[in-house]
Amino acid sequence: MRLSLRTRPREVPSSVGIVHLGIGAFHRAHQAVYTEDAGDGWGICGITQRSATVAEQLGPQDGLYSVLERGPGEPSARIIGAVREVLTGDATVERIADPAVKVISLTVTEKGYRHDPATGRLRREDPEISLDLTGRSPRTVIGRLVRGLARRDAPVTVLCCDNLTANGEALRALVEEFCERSGTRIGCEVAFPSTMVDRIVPSTTPEDLDEAERLLGVRDEGVVVTEPFTQWVIEDTFAAGRPAWDAAGAIFTGDVAPYEKMKLRLLNGSHSMLAYLGSHHTYVADAVAELGDAVRRYMDEDAGPTLDVPLGFDLEAYKSSLLERFANPALRHRTAQIAMDGSQKLPQRLLGVVRDRLAAGAEPRWAALAVAAWMRHVKTARELDDPMADLLRMTVARADTPGQVVDGLLSITDVFGPDLRESKVFRDLLVEHLGGLL
Repeated sequence: MRLSLRTRPREVPSSVGIVHLGIGAFHRAHQAVYTEDAGDGWGICGITQRSATVAEQLGPQDGLYSVLERGPGEPSARIIGAVREVLTGDATVERIADPAVKVISLTVTEKGYRHDPATGRLRREDPEISLDLTGRSPRTVIGRLVRGLARRDAPVTVLCCDNLTANGEALRALVEEFCERSGTRIGCEVAFPSTMVDRIVPSTTPEDLDEAERLLGVRDEGVVVTEPFTQWVIEDTFAAGRPAWDAAGAIFTGDVAPYEKMKLRLLNGSHSMLAYLGSHHTYVADAVAELGDAVRRYMDEDAGPTLDVPLGFDLEAYKSSLLERFANPALRHRTAQIAMDGSQKLPQRLLGVVRDRLAAGAEPRWAALAVAAWMRHVKTARELDDPMADLLRMTVARADTPGQVVDGLLSITDVFGPDLRESKVFRDLLVEHLGGLL
């Protein structure tokens, strides 16, 4: 028996006020849960940008799905009904243009923005961006977002929930650049608040589907798996209405930056370190059992000194809690999932730490170790899942020594910028670490 409103009757929102681009597992385990728990009737139209899998899973279930929470004790499952529509990417422009929509949110991953991580600008050479700029029916996230906004008169808030530094301003800049290059004018008022999101959401397995069925008594093909911890910090600048996410535990603030930097550099930076150093482990929990001391030293000696900790925030407790979350064996978070798209993730997670430590006259030894582990991954991995994979592979193909690998990859300014290539301290650390790793 399949999960649906017929098999599990419940009250659901009667209208859509949020369009979400990229309705993958993370959104369904995070922002959609906050929207459900706000309890004020906001429905979500989720749009899949690439695969139609989520639409195929949730369509027969009337948009319902379950969140399977795995923590120290027994797992639990709950049904979420905030998602009222699941559409494919071709519907993006029309749904964004709907004046009843007040919020457009995004979780499309770093690579979905088709930008240069080092500069924050659109990738001019990206063939899909180039075609969207010519005026065709858009296929990229930025192209579809701009086209939809250009058709609006009513004010709207665009809420980026991806791991980009100052993600609201970063997305605003990409929208403005696309408009300038394409000659598009957006006439409505648009707000771009920055956000910080935090919840570990590994890929769902067949065993997770069976576990949820045991707990719910019905079959759910759209199960998402997550941990008990969740956090959402949002800049309180909205152009139109918004759900009462604060009633569900979200934090509204005038300055997201300190929270964002802590999360990117401590959680995400540590995650990348574990994924590349511990790539011989399938799961993060096994990697942290071996590498927990190195991760803690990265947090304490490199990332920690670069942070502006909010008043009253217990940084030491937060770092300890991260190690506990990483060590949760029930999550089965794959290192390979975290290792994807490293060229897009490193600038946000690790290279800012490197720059700040170098500027302070310090050696970013542990951050450099994590970057060197990524370089080993680029050189040795059988499959490289990265939007820049061809360039990365070509760069290291004839590199026979650690120094040649390091020099080749540092020359890719779209990742490292022009400055890090010139740092002898950073280069020497990378060569030392990479030599040991290889």
